[in-house]
Amino acid sequence: VGWDVFTPFLKSGPDFWTKIIDINLRSVLNITHPVLASMVTRRSGKIVSLASDAARGGSSGESVYAACKAGIIAFSKTLAREHARHGISVNVVCPGVTETAMLEAFMEEAGDKEKLRQAFARAVPMGRLGQPEDLPGAIVFFASDDANFITGQVLSVSGGLTMHG
Repeated sequence: VGWDVFTPFLKSGPDFWTKIIDINLRSVLNITHPVLASMVTRRSGKIVSLASDAARGGSSGESVYAACKAGIIAFSKTLAREHARHGISVNVVCPGVTETAMLEAFMEEAGDKEKLRQAFARAVPMGRLGQPEDLPGAIVFFASDDANFITGQVLSVSGGLTMHG
């Protein structure tokens, strides 16, 4: 979830950074603030944010995007600490390389789409790119009663691309 244009940092500028930050980080802050206030009043709730594995391992051409997604992770962990005592859990799902319109646009711009798709798939231990339908299960789990004693966690849905111990 989000928006990016693969651009080396030194070829980007403040207007681009502002757009990336507004879409990928500020939007999460804007939606979380009123929702969290309501949860604190009720003394219960679950927040599941989407970030990206670009935040966890870096991603060439995505420096500002990766920084925003890392910001979501840090923001979520901080909220988890601040609001666990209010009965609120906050967790993050990080998609890996997933076949989306954003990835398609990158591959289109880069040239040989099929060659890139195969290279990305070879880098993933499970041997394929992620699909959008790979994500809902992780999100639903964090939102479910099965995750009542889980907070401040980050789950990669990446086919093993970003394994963290």
